[in-house]
Formats: sequence, structure tokens, C-alpha cells
Amino acid sequence: MKKQCMVILVENNAGVLARVSSLFMQRGFNIDSLTVSSTENPKISRITVMTTGDQKNFSQIMKQTKKLVETKMIFAVEPSFSLIQELLLVKISTADADIEALKGIVKKFGAAMVDITSGCLIVELAASSQVIDDFLEAICDFKMLEMCRSGAIAMERGDVLYELN
Repeated sequence: MKKQCMVILVENNAGVLARVSSLFMQRGFNIDSLTVSSTENPKISRITVMTTGDQKNFSQIMKQTKKLVETKMIFAVEPSFSLIQELLLVKISTADADIEALKGIVKKFGAAMVDITSGCLIVELAASSQVIDDFLEAICDFKMLEMCRSGAIAMERGDVLYELN
């Protein structure tokens, strides 16, 4: 079993996400994370799917997704040629004595303190899944009040561009 990423460019129509996720469900294929976003073209949406499975099942789900009428393009994202990141927002309860220790951890991971109010702060980190997991482990001694973590987004490095039909 291997963690794999695919990007699906679809027509920006109502119900497309439901059809794509339904296809995965019908095939018994688990979605680890799912992110949908707009693109530079307002008629096209970008769906990034992270999943765990073997290559045969991954190839099969890609073929089935490609057959959907709204699918304009689908491709597997190769981690060695791409940037795959998530976004984390975490609210941490703080005492004055904790601030310096937290600042050190935030700096070490390249995160940012985006809100500091009486008794708590919110930290933002955009990084790979592993780095976010490591950051959460590093702050485990502090009282986490709330956490929000996005699904993965992915983009190939360099001047590789996709061309739609």
C-alpha cells in the first residue's frame, strides 16, 4: 500500500464533486484527503485527491474518473517532481512562560504566529504532511484548543503545464 496523489481538472459545475467522490466510494477506494479549488480559468476546478492503495487500484480509479463527462484532465502527481502541501491552523492556549518555547518551535518549522490574544495564539503552517505531523508532535506538551488542517494541494515543479482538450 502506497500513498498516492492525483489531480483532476473538471468543469466547474454543481454536483461534480459528488460524482467524483461517489465513484471512489463505489469502487471501495478510500480518500485520505480531498481538496477542491478554483483555477486560473473560472470554468475549471481543480480536485486534489490523496489516497492509499496499490498501483493497480490507483490506475483503475484514474481510468474510471477520466470517463466522467466533466473530467477535462486527470494525472498522477509524482512527489519527486512536485510540491505537495497542506495548511494547518492551530490554536494553542498559552501562559506567558510558554511563549518563548512556542516561538522557538514555530521558527524551527517555518510556521507563523498569525494571531496572538490574551491566553492563546494561532499558528499557521503550510508544509508537507510529514512536516505538519512533526510540528503537531513538537507542540504536544502545550494545550491545543482547536485545530484545522486542509487536505493536500499539489503542483508539478518547473515549466510543466497542462493543456485542456
